[in-house]
Amino acid sequence: MHTTSSTPVPPTLHLVCGKIASGKSTLTARLASAPHTVRISEDGLLAQLYPGQIASLADYVVCAARLRAAIAPLALQMLQAGVSVVLDFPANTPASRAWMRELFQQAGVPHVLHYLDVTDEECKARLRQRNASGLHPFSTSNAQFDEITRHFVPPAASEGFKLVRVTA
Repeated sequence: MHTTSSTPVPPTLHLVCGKIASGKSTLTARLASAPHTVRISEDGLLAQLYPGQIASLADYVVCAARLRAAIAPLALQMLQAGVSVVLDFPANTPASRAWMRELFQQAGVPHVLHYLDVTDEECKARLRQRNASGLHPFSTSNAQFDEITRHFVPPAASEGFKLVRVTA
């Protein structure tokens, strides 16, 4: 009988930063295919919990804050139980990243911030395809993309995240 000894992989919190339609959900689905890994999707949960109730950026901010408050203890428990968590929530502002930092610090686990560095033009082209497919729970116009993207802040080295940059 042949056995291999392998060092267990510590549970990790995977975070994603990128504009709308930059590929965050595609990447998180791939990351979540690893053993002992769970993906938590903000878009999926918001669509289930608040059907037809998110019509503006202000609506999103209120609903997303409620969702984060509910998800934080669950994500923390999973990480502490030895399960890696892929948080498919946009880490697109210093404030959102600070919330995520609290999670991996409280859990005492490693993290990776995956930064999808994709141009506005590429994102808008992908967004048109996504909207046309009807497969995504939310449809976003170019005007909404521009409004939301005005709040986007790329991660800075001074924030101290373990950063992996992904380009188109």
